[in-house]
Amino acid sequence: MSPKRASTGARKPAKNEERPPSEVDVSELVLSSGSDTEEEDVEAFSGDSDSEADVEHEIDHAVKDYVGALTRNVGNGAGQPPTVDASEEDEGREEADEAGFVTSESETGTDGEMGEEEPASPRPQDDPASDSSEDERPGRNTVGNVPLEWYDAEEHIGYDKDGMKLVKKGRKDKLDTLLARNDSTKFLRTVYDDYNDEEIVLSKAEMRMINRIRTGQFPHLEVNPFPEENDWFTRDTEVMPLTGAPEPKRRFVPSKWEEKKVVKLVRAIRRGWLKLGAPPAEEADKPYLMWQDDGQASSRTGTGLAYIPAPKPRLPGHAESYNPPKEYLPTEEELAAVAMQPEEERPAFVPTAFPSLRAVPAYAAFIKERFERCLDLYLCPRGRRKRAPVKDPSVLVPHLPKPRDLQPFPSAEGLRFLGHAAAVTGLAPDASGAWLASSSRDGSVRLWEARTGRCAARWDLGELQGAELGRGVAGLAWCPDPALRLLGVACGEGVLLLPVPQAGSAAQAAATAERLAAALAAGGAGERAWRRRGPEGAVLLPHAARVTALTWHARGDYLAAVSAASPSQAVLVHQLSKGATQAPFRKTRGRPVHVLFHPTKPLFFLATQQQIRIYNLAKQAMVKKLFTGAGVITSIALHSTGDHLIVGSEDNRLAWYDLDLSTRPYRALRFHSKALRGVAFHRSYPLFASASDDGLVQVFHGMVYADLMTNPLIVPVKILHGGVPQLAVAFHPTQPWVFAGGQDGVITLYVNV
Repeated sequence: MSPKRASTGARKPAKNEERPPSEVDVSELVLSSGSDTEEEDVEAFSGDSDSEADVEHEIDHAVKDYVGALTRNVGNGAGQPPTVDASEEDEGREEADEAGFVTSESETGTDGEMGEEEPASPRPQDDPASDSSEDERPGRNTVGNVPLEWYDAEEHIGYDKDGMKLVKKGRKDKLDTLLARNDSTKFLRTVYDDYNDEEIVLSKAEMRMINRIRTGQFPHLEVNPFPEENDWFTRDTEVMPLTGAPEPKRRFVPSKWEEKKVVKLVRAIRRGWLKLGAPPAEEADKPYLMWQDDGQASSRTGTGLAYIPAPKPRLPGHAESYNPPKEYLPTEEELAAVAMQPEEERPAFVPTAFPSLRAVPAYAAFIKERFERCLDLYLCPRGRRKRAPVKDPSVLVPHLPKPRDLQPFPSAEGLRFLGHAAAVTGLAPDASGAWLASSSRDGSVRLWEARTGRCAARWDLGELQGAELGRGVAGLAWCPDPALRLLGVACGEGVLLLPVPQAGSAAQAAATAERLAAALAAGGAGERAWRRRGPEGAVLLPHAARVTALTWHARGDYLAAVSAASPSQAVLVHQLSKGATQAPFRKTRGRPVHVLFHPTKPLFFLATQQQIRIYNLAKQAMVKKLFTGAGVITSIALHSTGDHLIVGSEDNRLAWYDLDLSTRPYRALRFHSKALRGVAFHRSYPLFASASDDGLVQVFHGMVYADLMTNPLIVPVKILHGGVPQLAVAFHPTQPWVFAGGQDGVITLYVNV
C-alpha cells in the first residue's frame, strides 16, 4: 500500500472538528465528480471545518433522499438493499481494484501500521447470470413501509419472506465508530440500512449518480435529455392521390344514413314536431321570473329528456337556532350518553344555546356538509314520479273478500293440553285426526286424544342413559303409511323410530313391530347400523350430531333428517324397508335448516339459512334455487299440490312461493313483530298459519286455483293470541282446527265457531 494511502487512512481529526457519534454520517460521502481515485476523494475533505460544513449542509438532503430510494424503493417499497446495474457494478469494482480499495464492509487494522487488509464478509450482490429478483435474496426484511419505532422494544427488526424473525445485530458504540472512521477509508462512503440492519458501501458508479443528481442531471449517463427531433411528416404538397383504385360503388348508391335521416324528418313533420312554412313573427318580450334557474326555463333538455330538479335539503328547525328553547337543549345525562356513543353513531348536530348571534362560532362541518351535498346530487339517481289523479282513495285499496265470507277457519280457543314442563318443540296430528303427538324440551313425547285432551301415553326420553338420547327432543312426525303406527322422533344425536300401539289396532301394532324387525335384519353393521334403544320396540338411527328436523316421504318408506354435523353428514336419508342409511350430498352449501319431500314428484327440498334448493332425485341434479332475500330461514311448509311453498324467517316475514312462476317470493307477508318459528298448510282446507315469538298465531286464507292464469288468493282472516312465544303450529287433518305449542309447555287447540 502506498504511503499516501497509509497517511490518508490514519488521518486524525482536526482539533476544532466536530464528529457526530453516530455510526453512519451520510453527509461525509465523497461527492467530487472530478476525482479519479479514492485517495483524491478522501483528501477533498482534508481542508478546514468551515468548508466541510458547507459541503455537508449542501448535500445533506440530496444524499439522504437518494440513499433512501436505493435502500427502500425495491420490492415492496421498504426494507430492500440498493440495486445497481450489473455493468456499472462491475465497472465500480474494477476501478476500486485499480485504485487499491478493498471491497469489504469493514477493515480490521490500520493501513499505515499493518500494511495489509483482512477481508470481511462481502457485500451481497445479484448474480448477473441469475434471473432471480431482489425479493429472493435471503435475509431481506419484508415488513413494508412500517415505522421502525414499533420494533424499538423488540429483539428483532422485522421478518423475512418465510416469516422468520430478523434478530437485531450488535450496534457499534461511539469509540468503535470513531476508530472505524479514522482507520477505514470506506467509512466515508458507508451507509447504514435501518430496515435490514446492515452497512452498505456505495460503489463508484453510485457515487457518480449522486454527483449527477446534485448538479441537476440524469442519474444515468446513457440518458440523453435533448434527443434529436425526428420529423415524421413531410411539408410537400402531393399532386397524385394516395391510391389509384377506381371509385367505389357506394359513392353512386343513395346513402342509407341519409334515408334514415329523411324518414326521421318525415315522421317529425307528420306528428307535428317540426313545423314548415314561414317562421312565426317575433313576439313581444314576455315577463319572466328573474331568479328562476336557467335549467328550469324549459321542461326538456337538449336531449329531449325531462328535467328533474334536485331535491331540496331539509330546512333548519328550532333545534338549529343559536338560542333554542330549553326543551330542545340536551341535559347533562344526554350529553354524557352522546359522548359514550361510537363516533359513527353520534348525531351530526347537538343543540347549543348562545347569548347572542355574535357569540356563535364558525360551523366546523360546513365544508364537509357542502361536499357531501354535492356528492349526493352527483351520484344519486333521480326519477320523476307522476302522481295519478285519484279522486276516490278507496280505489287504491285492493278488493279482498270479507273474512266472514271465507269461513270456516279457526277463530276461538277450544281446548288446552297440559302436561309438558318445558317449551313445546313439535306437533304431529295423525292421519285420522283422533290423536296428537307432541314433543318438548323436557325430553318427553306425549300422545293425546285430540277431542278430549287426555294424555294416553308418555315416553320420557330425557331420562335414558347415553349421549344419543340425553339431549332433549327437537321434533317428531308420523309415518304416512296407514298400515303402521310409527313415530319418527328427533332425539339428541339420533332419530328414534317409536312404535305407538295405543293409537291403532292390534294388526297395525303387529305390522309395525314386524317392519322394524325386518329393517334391523336387513341392515348391516357399522357406525350407521340401526339398533334397539330406548322404549320397548324402539329403534335408534344414529347421527353424527344433534338432529334438528325430520320429515317422511309420502309413501312412508323414506325418512330424511337434518343434523348439525359436517357438510357431508348434515342430511341423511333412511330407508325403512332395507334398514339402510345414506348421505345424498357430498357437500351442502350453507347450514341446512329443514328438508321436505314432494308429495307426488321425485323432488327433494333442502332449505339452508339463506336459500332453498330443489333437487331431482331421479336425475340426481338440482332443478331450481329459490332466493329469499330475507333473514335466516326458520321453517318451511309445502302445499298439498306441491306447487306452492311458504317460508318463515327471522326477519318477521312470511314468504309465499309459486314454484311454477318464479324463484322469487310471489307475496311477502309482514304481520308479525318478531321472528317466525313455525308455518303449516292445511291438507284439505285453503288455510295456512304461522307462529311467532310475539305470541301470535296468524291464520290466512290461501286459495290455489286450478287455472294457471289465476293467481292465488291470500287473505289474512284471524289473529290468535297465545300470550307467550309460539314455537310450533299444525293443522288438524280433517277439521278447520289448528294446534299451537307455546314456550310455557301448553298446547292450545283453536276451533271454528
